[in-house]
Amino acid sequence: MANADTRPVRARDLGIPFDGKPGPLNAITDVAGVTVGHTTLIEDLDNGRAVRTGVTAILPRGRASFDKPVFAGGFALNGNGEMTGTIWVEESGMLEGPVMITNTHSVGVVRDAVIQWRVNLGGADDTGYWWSLPVVAETWDGYLNDINGFHVRAEHAFSALDGAVAGPVAEGSVGGGTGMICHEFKGGIGTASRVITGSDGSFMLGVLVQANYGVRDLLRIAGVPVGQFLREQLVYTDPALALNGQSPPGETGSIIIVVATDAPLLPHQLKRIARRASMGIARNGSVASNGSGDIFIAFSTANADAGQSGPATSVTMMSNDNMSGLFQATVEATEEAVINAMVTARDMTGNRGHLVKALPHAELREVLRRYGRLIEQDQD
Repeated sequence: MANADTRPVRARDLGIPFDGKPGPLNAITDVAGVTVGHTTLIEDLDNGRAVRTGVTAILPRGRASFDKPVFAGGFALNGNGEMTGTIWVEESGMLEGPVMITNTHSVGVVRDAVIQWRVNLGGADDTGYWWSLPVVAETWDGYLNDINGFHVRAEHAFSALDGAVAGPVAEGSVGGGTGMICHEFKGGIGTASRVITGSDGSFMLGVLVQANYGVRDLLRIAGVPVGQFLREQLVYTDPALALNGQSPPGETGSIIIVVATDAPLLPHQLKRIARRASMGIARNGSVASNGSGDIFIAFSTANADAGQSGPATSVTMMSNDNMSGLFQATVEATEEAVINAMVTARDMTGNRGHLVKALPHAELREVLRRYGRLIEQDQD
């Protein structure tokens, strides 16, 4: 008998149908040069407290990200959240360094750590200082994580940056997504990619999400209102409030979306790409509620010399008329990245004994089968 397959189960492995052609890894790292690193913090403390948090780093050009900025653009669908450094991205059209994602109350320490990490690399100017406005985003993990214990430290950001690599990307309850909840199931980090072929050539577009938003009844997968059929399987408990079998009132979550592409786009075009991520989460049932921080950033790895100082340089730009395929790819990859985050996540018990159950695979497949939206596969 062959050894059991130890790969994480992703959405397509369950037979969930998605539109579009994914890249080889179906991940943001299908865009050449992009690297991703995670630091995951899981620890049980005294008095029922628990650490369920971490840091995720996305480097557009790997270790060269500080020296070779990328064109970028951002968009906030709903602004009850934070992504530092975006005023300068808006002003300059450049992303200078990584995109970091963590929990809401750790944004400051991660931001400062990115500056320190850059200084530690050496090569600063004659004064010994670097000028830096890091991009650091957050979603709130205080249901599962002892968020006011401030457990994320500078060395955890260093570890995510130092450990960033190309290749497959860990998903689910890892890195900044460790303690996150999506549509009242366990959420976290998810990724997906699409190949786009048009008159300008073939390009890659990848998406990474930290998914921590949404209510159960609105959850749609492959167009099916699955959240309305998975009520019995959901166990979401808060012993302190005796909420067994119920969810806390209202939605307090958010989602951070990072879009990468090798298509030659300028900042105003990348802002257009970032906006389209909204349509991806809408497919899954997001309404961008008042309590949600839905903040997106898109960057292009083309035009490697665009950020240089000195004389004027030439850049390449895709025609606006040829961008529709990239828009569609953004919607499709965002939709799938969120579902990958939920499918790969597992049940988690965290702070004060709070329990969040993962999306149940067998029950999900049965609902999709009932609607004729399941790709039947050999499950042996």
